[in-house]
Amino acid sequence: MKAFMAAVALLLAGTAFAAAQLPPPPPRIAGVIERVDEAGVLIRPYEGGGTFEVELTKNAAVFGVSKGTLADLKPGAFIGVGAMPQPDGSQRAIQVTVFAESQRGTGEGFRPWDRMPNSTMTNATVAETVGGVEGQMLTVKYKDGEKKIVVPPDATILAYSAGERGELKVGAKVAILRVKQKPNGALEADRINVGRGDVVPR
Repeated sequence: MKAFMAAVALLLAGTAFAAAQLPPPPPRIAGVIERVDEAGVLIRPYEGGGTFEVELTKNAAVFGVSKGTLADLKPGAFIGVGAMPQPDGSQRAIQVTVFAESQRGTGEGFRPWDRMPNSTMTNATVAETVGGVEGQMLTVKYKDGEKKIVVPPDATILAYSAGERGELKVGAKVAILRVKQKPNGALEADRINVGRGDVVPR
């Protein structure tokens, strides 16, 4: 009996050790769907380097990502702005995402952006828009403050809208921004973005 219990304890310890050794999931996965089934999707990253099999929760949200325009950046819109800080304290937009109404409040605030060194991310509500020499000037407000955002002509503008699971097809370009790792090592997500037209979500 003692030998049996020792074996069980050793097995459990080994399992715990193996779980502790699991590599952390990537912060985001963006690429092309190579396989899709009821459980989830198999994604090949744009940069290559293998594939990722991601399980989708039963009620996983699907959002379509389309091209947006300056007209979408109107007062009251909730947006996310990836930008570079300017000497005058403003932020020069690289990419602006207009969130769907159901996403209002997502990640609200100001913080570093992981897309490139020294870049910033501001998720906030547009309070005011003014045309300027260098582009559209936005004043955006969030819970703890506000920022001035310059949106130059070369900034990418994207818009989210509610999508359907049927849009997840082989060849579709997708991005998962929140990947979780289950105790068994499997990757899981409760949201996935899918590009519409020639949009490549990242």
